[in-house]
Amino acid sequence: MISVSLPDGSVKEFEAGTRPIDVAMSISEGLARNVISASYDGQTIESTTPLETDGNLVLYTWRDPQGKQAFWHSSAHVLAQALEELYPGVKLTIGPAIENGFYYDIDPGEHTISEKDLPKIEQKMLEIARGKHEFSMRSSTKEDALEFYRSQGNEYKVELIEGLEDGTITFCDHDTFTDLCRGGHIPNTGIVKAVKLMSVAGAYWRGDENNTQLTRIYGVSFPKQKDLKEYLELLEEAKKRDHRKLGKELELFTFSQRVGQGLPLWLPKGAALRERLENFLKAAQKKAGYEMVISPHIGQKDLYVTSGHYAKYGEDSFQPIKTPHQDEEFLLKPMNCPHHCEIFKSKPWSYKDLPRRYAEFGTVYRYEQSGELHGLTRVRGFTQDDAHIFCTPDQLNEEFKKVIDLVLYVFQSLGFEDFVTQVSVRDPENPDKYIGSKENWDIAEKAIIEAAEQKELNYVIETGEAAFYGPKLDFMVRDALGRQWQLGTIQVDYNLPERFELEYKGSDNEMHRPVMIHRAPFGSMERFVAILLEHTAGNFPLWLMPEQVSILSLSEKYENYAQKVLNLLENHEIRALADNRNETIGRKIREAEMNKIPYMLILGEQEEQQGTISVRKHSEGDLGSMSVEEFATLINNEIAGSIKEFNV
Repeated sequence: MISVSLPDGSVKEFEAGTRPIDVAMSISEGLARNVISASYDGQTIESTTPLETDGNLVLYTWRDPQGKQAFWHSSAHVLAQALEELYPGVKLTIGPAIENGFYYDIDPGEHTISEKDLPKIEQKMLEIARGKHEFSMRSSTKEDALEFYRSQGNEYKVELIEGLEDGTITFCDHDTFTDLCRGGHIPNTGIVKAVKLMSVAGAYWRGDENNTQLTRIYGVSFPKQKDLKEYLELLEEAKKRDHRKLGKELELFTFSQRVGQGLPLWLPKGAALRERLENFLKAAQKKAGYEMVISPHIGQKDLYVTSGHYAKYGEDSFQPIKTPHQDEEFLLKPMNCPHHCEIFKSKPWSYKDLPRRYAEFGTVYRYEQSGELHGLTRVRGFTQDDAHIFCTPDQLNEEFKKVIDLVLYVFQSLGFEDFVTQVSVRDPENPDKYIGSKENWDIAEKAIIEAAEQKELNYVIETGEAAFYGPKLDFMVRDALGRQWQLGTIQVDYNLPERFELEYKGSDNEMHRPVMIHRAPFGSMERFVAILLEHTAGNFPLWLMPEQVSILSLSEKYENYAQKVLNLLENHEIRALADNRNETIGRKIREAEMNKIPYMLILGEQEEQQGTISVRKHSEGDLGSMSVEEFATLINNEIAGSIKEFNV
């Protein structure tokens, strides 16, 4: 008999050789019908894998991310089989599950596969799936595995196997198909009911442009046709909300090849929106006791060698800037934290002076690969809403919780209500990835978990996701389309104070190291604006809109009255513009709607005579006639309802 522990804390006894699907059946028949994958003691297994020892079992369904990964990984196998049957002689390489679906890279040989071939491949996949072929794992010796692929002339699989240790090599079989595989599959192909191949792209073997260019086919699959229909509808909505499209239409930002890839140019409306975001956070930070600092865009290479950033990110940075002075090199600033350490170090401190909270909207530069650049979400120059808190160990818990409050305030004010938190800790199996002592890491991780529990956050622990200098608390926000984004982050760091030899005098008159908290509620201004733009579809909160009101006069005769209304609104600090063009009112309204201006004020003879305005709201329609004072009250009440004061 073996003892199987379940996530709810219960422990059940089963005969050795019992499968996860049998455990599911012992709980309920409904659960057994829906289980598609499992893990045992943290190791991904099949739902049909025999359990031979005591352990911790987690069962996954389609609703779980791990279940989807198994589903899409299995679908990649079906895609590979379809390609082999349709295009004899193709060479398979790798085919993983990804965030939304899967892909398979192949060397097509003499064949050419394009977008027009995708429907045919989809049909072949569904034909294979309907066979309900079971996925079965088997072990292989390294010698047999190499012989199998050498006989096929598949140099790609041979290269992969040569990098594996004998005794760790496994294959997955289904129907007449077999593939090198580590495992993690659904029970059989019949669970795949709907398939959509999304695109064909080129990809270099192992991501190296010096290697052979392969053909990559992207796809997605679902257990129900209805799920695929909903997914495709979501994709269409995502296209409409694409921040690159909306940013251009709303004249927020642009890019120029002459300026350089990944270097956004903020247009007047975008710059004004960004400034309001900065002022919003600055006001909250001032209440919370932060002091604004400014650091240069470059720093000596030695600064980043000291911090450890050069060793970790030197290859991803822009090339050093050499000066006429011998051996003098500068880097474009990849991080703000080393500069803030030097600011702290510029004078002596006592424990009575702490905490010190330094904040900066600091622009940093990283040389992202051109293929990874994407609008504002992946750029080479971006501005972080960075702050670093230097405190005593006794102050750490309280300071960390105050930062959590600030992040939650930002989310509340900008309409991000659906989020979870992730405690990102180090991977104990890879200590070389991190700097600092195990003792300091243990203290820092414990501090984050305690603060998260005291603030009653819904958090998960992710091993191996920590920054190289310390663990962190990441806020994972779900947007209006259900997509998850990592936004705010808070990190505890015992290591940079050590590297920069930061000190303060304690109550015992001895010198001590401060603890450092890194935090950025927005993350970066560029990425945050992009996510906010897609989340709201360009309908920002009223307080943030570049233009809150458009004054539309029926003709040029009412231009003077339009100016009077504009002046009154400006007295109430309401952002408005007057559209006095010689165009029809219908066209003016359509353009204001397209520009997502929240309110339109229509002015004609009746409004001028009565001293009123006719109010129309974006996407809702007419609100009726009212005075400018009444309208100003309506606007200010709406703003007050969406943005609260930050209470320290």
